[in-house]
Amino acid sequence: MNTPATILPATILIVEDEAKIASLLRDYLQKIGGYQTHWVARGDEALQVFRDVSPDLVLLDLMLPGMDGLEVCKAIRLESRVPVIMVTALVEEIDRLLGLELGADDYICKPFSPREVVARVKAVLRRSQPFDGGTPLAGLQIDAERHQASINGKPLKLSPVEFALLSRLAAQPGRVYSRDQLMSTIYSDYRIVGDRTVDTHVKNLRRKLQETGSGNDLIESVYGVGYRLAT
Repeated sequence: MNTPATILPATILIVEDEAKIASLLRDYLQKIGGYQTHWVARGDEALQVFRDVSPDLVLLDLMLPGMDGLEVCKAIRLESRVPVIMVTALVEEIDRLLGLELGADDYICKPFSPREVVARVKAVLRRSQPFDGGTPLAGLQIDAERHQASINGKPLKLSPVEFALLSRLAAQPGRVYSRDQLMSTIYSDYRIVGDRTVDTHVKNLRRKLQETGSGNDLIESVYGVGYRLAT
């Protein structure tokens, strides 16, 4: 009997110098969002913790001791595309623009609703799909700019949905993606569709891969969870 695989929850790094706010965010992110969290209170310590824990998203306060949030965001962007949500009590337009120009993905102003923060985190994680066009899977080539894919030199005639699906799976071969995660990839407007919709797209993608002589085994079904690209 197959055993359902476990999908690890996303890890959120909270960079916030106010302990009460950080504790509140951790509670909601863990209990409501189901995320793992790490907390650091100083800006000048944030980058090292970021490197140590490799988070999936950073909640970054603007006013921090040691180094302000804008400088931290700038330093993170020099080495990573991980989503950053700025959190601050400063609401002036110049601060908004400066934060976004430095690479922040979203902006939340204090005081805020913790549930709204969880919803924003979930939305940013869903739309962050850092496909770089490369893949470690031998024979498979994906060109995100030209929206083209091939395997063993043979072009794949894919629909936009199939291309997005293959790109998502190829971004991390061997990683199991749930149907919900795949749906957020192929439908960026978050429309409500059934699990069968993803299954149908996977079936069509498998067929097209098979037509190149690659067989069906490149996309594996994981009982009770979803799909992964074989390594």
